[in-house]
Amino acid sequence: MHPRLKFAVLACAAIVAACAPMPSTSQNKMGFFVTSANPGNGADLGGLPGADAYCQKLASTVNGGSRNWRAYLSAAPAGNAPAVHARDRIGRGPWLNAKGVVVATSVDHLHSAGNPLSKANALTEKGEVVSGRGDAVNMHDILTGSTADGRLDTSALDTTCGNWTQSGEGSAIVGHHDRTGLDDSAPAKSWNASHATRGCGMAALKATGGAGLMYCFAAN
Repeated sequence: MHPRLKFAVLACAAIVAACAPMPSTSQNKMGFFVTSANPGNGADLGGLPGADAYCQKLASTVNGGSRNWRAYLSAAPAGNAPAVHARDRIGRGPWLNAKGVVVATSVDHLHSAGNPLSKANALTEKGEVVSGRGDAVNMHDILTGSTADGRLDTSALDTTCGNWTQSGEGSAIVGHHDRTGLDDSAPAKSWNASHATRGCGMAALKATGGAGLMYCFAAN
């Protein structure tokens, strides 16, 4: 090939390569979401492993499966296993919702008075708003089993529906994702520690004001 022709061919190839779309490296930066649905058995989530697996499954449906997802749930001591505190399971932050909005910069920020979580940014993995108090269907009760500082709630015999294995009798502590309740008290406005449920089955959870939803955080 003539040197000038060869140079022209190479130049054209370089231009085409430069204009070609870059390989897709888009990975969902989401690090927090409210589950869009309950797994199907009320507060029986299959224990913490089952809850974590469900968070992982939902994240995978929106291109977030490469992250290590954990359910924001506390659990009571069982056998030789010590108590588990939700705040210790979720990594260090910061965490963004499905729309790229930062909902907390660190564990301390998440559990502080300056925590910006609200109905507007406590979105599902699909980026959808979860209905709350005042909507046709109230689903603002989010399962946590925790105190306001993110540790196991020990105010009653059962605050975790049998460590998330019961769908009948029992009770669990929930928070309000919309930060609203029956009054202006701190629990009513708490995202993670508002009150106990009437039971552990779906009917009881709905009667209390929820749908058996959880908070999921990326721990890495």
